[in-house]
Order: sequence, then structure tokens, then C-alpha cells
Amino acid sequence: MNRDNAPSQTEIEYRQVISHCKALFDKKNKDYGTSWRILRLPSLTDQIFIKAQRIRSIQEKGEQKIQDGIEGEFIGIINYCIIALIQKSLENSEQMEFSADELSRFYDYQVETTLELLRNKNHDYGEAWRDMRVSSMTDLILMKIFRTKQIENNQGVTLVSEGVEANYQDMLNYAVFCLIKIKEEQMQIQQQ
Repeated sequence: MNRDNAPSQTEIEYRQVISHCKALFDKKNKDYGTSWRILRLPSLTDQIFIKAQRIRSIQEKGEQKIQDGIEGEFIGIINYCIIALIQKSLENSEQMEFSADELSRFYDYQVETTLELLRNKNHDYGEAWRDMRVSSMTDLILMKIFRTKQIENNQGVTLVSEGVEANYQDMLNYAVFCLIKIKEEQMQIQQQ
């Protein structure tokens, strides 16, 4: 938030993206329940990889054969990152089922924690992401995935690096940025 406590434009756009993602998360929870609780963190990392790799493939080829666009893949990355963060926070719990209210609180907590990280980074970096290409942010998501895989292969032990949570948060934020940028680009095209 800025000095007068009004949300920044980035925060407004961020919350719009998250609202859309959470609505889909809630609908899938009604369809499937919390079946994702069975997944270990490396499996979630691989799910994020599949989505990011498809985005990159479409960006490089300039076409796609499956109708679902890259926006849906970025939404998937966001939700899988939030699921991974929830899983990490529940790693000492064997509870499989949660009420919709509990899941909503878990989801919102991870979003707010990640949004605070975004605020701090935006302060220090001056919203540099706004001048980045969506393809570059896709590459950064893939790099974060490979970092996360390496940390997982090392049983979570790092010497000087952040842990998997920070990587999931960064991937989540980059995916939100990509959706904001895509929407801006679409609006510019419509105005022409």
C-alpha cells in the first residue's frame, strides 16, 4: 500500500487476478474435494513445470493445437503454487479433508503472505516487471521450478539460498504479473 493506505494499481490488478483464480479453485474444490492433499511437493512442482513448459512451447512455436490458451496455464501455475504453499504449511498434518471455509482461509493466508513479498520487492525494484516481456517471466518461472527441484532433490537443505516456499511465491507472483501484462496487451490491441 502507498502512504495514504490506498491500494496501489498493482495491488488492485493483483487482487483481480487472484479473485479469478480463487473462484476456479473453489469450483474445482466442489468437483474434486481436496484430492490434491495426496500430492507431495515434488509432484506439485512437476505440475507447475508442465504448465510453464506448455506456455513456453506455445510462445516459441507461435501456435497451439489444444484450444486452452496460456492464460489458463498461468492460472494453473498460480493455484498450484498456492496449493504447494498450503501443503508445505500442513506438512505435519495427515488431515485430508477441509471445509470450504478452512480452505478459503488457507488460500487467503498464502495470498496475503505472497502479496506482502510482492510489495517489498516492488518497493526495492520499482516494479521492474512492468517493463519485462511475458516470455522472460515465463523463463524465470521455469528457472524457479528447476531451483525448486534441486532443493527438493537435496531434501530441502540449502547452503545460502531461500527455500521452496520463496520459490513458489516468486513463481506465483510472476504468473500474476504475466496475466496482468497479457490483459494490458489485449486492451491495447482493442483500442487500436
